[in-house]
Amino acid sequence: MIYNLSDNMQYKILPGNLYPEGNRINLYYLHNLFKIIGESVSLQMKQQHKVSVPITSGMWGGTYMVALDDGQAKTNVVRLYSIVNLPQNSPLDRIENFECLMEIYQQTVCTTFKRYGLNLVDPRWGESIPYSNNERPTTALQMWDTAGKAKFVRAFFVWNEATWEESIIYDMIRNIKVLKELLNINARPAKKESSELKFLLQDVLITYYTLHSALTPDFIEHAEPIIKELFEQFVKGMRSEEEIEEQYHKVYSSALVYGFEEALKIPYGKENLDVGHVEDWPVEKINYVPNELKEKLVPALQAPWKKFHANLEKKYGTEVANR
Repeated sequence: MIYNLSDNMQYKILPGNLYPEGNRINLYYLHNLFKIIGESVSLQMKQQHKVSVPITSGMWGGTYMVALDDGQAKTNVVRLYSIVNLPQNSPLDRIENFECLMEIYQQTVCTTFKRYGLNLVDPRWGESIPYSNNERPTTALQMWDTAGKAKFVRAFFVWNEATWEESIIYDMIRNIKVLKELLNINARPAKKESSELKFLLQDVLITYYTLHSALTPDFIEHAEPIIKELFEQFVKGMRSEEEIEEQYHKVYSSALVYGFEEALKIPYGKENLDVGHVEDWPVEKINYVPNELKEKLVPALQAPWKKFHANLEKKYGTEVANR
């Protein structure tokens, strides 16, 4: 069966706010803002520079998978990540066009988030992301918030056209390679700062929930108690070094990262693509996802947004907010 992506979801901005209660962000709105920013930048490139650049974008990170029913985060999310997909063999291959894109992108992000109380400053772009494609590496744009609502906004730019869902699945390959640096069962547990270990554990949760529909039943039975306890600790705060160290050692010793890897290794392997060497893949395979994985994962990735949308419509009605 070939998975049909022609019915991709259209996300509307519904009445409400990015920050409905205090600093607890609504992830449905965040995802939509990132999507609209990409569309706006594409339009500005065409209007201002006569350059046609199709862009797809959205939220990066899986905290939405465990949000409240209306999309509000259960924890205080202060690192706001986006993933942005850019076309290959386009006018962006000329450095001056890409620089224009970055200028417009950072200006649009600043203007958009200012409406919600963020003051984003000091834009930096061009950093290559580890384990991305050697020939066309993923790069990042980052800005810091001086208003105290968030720590920063960070966008990853990936070089191939794709749906948001495809780019999220593909990026899990790179993310797992990062996780393995600190969860390699063949090496002694790493000695790292608690803050770094906490980010690692958050990424373990994101990876588990993102890939859940492709994981084997045996692995889920093994992983679920560990993940459940880890998530409960995150919701409570998990501030002490002892708590973080304890959770890290549980995740390390349970070899969860290898179950994540297996879920991707087999489908990609059937197409002669080695997830262990994703950096060396041909550039045309950037953002590529086998149909077998799309069938399992795309509906699961879309389901939370559909739930948030339905609940927000019940709360506010079907009017689309002009925000």
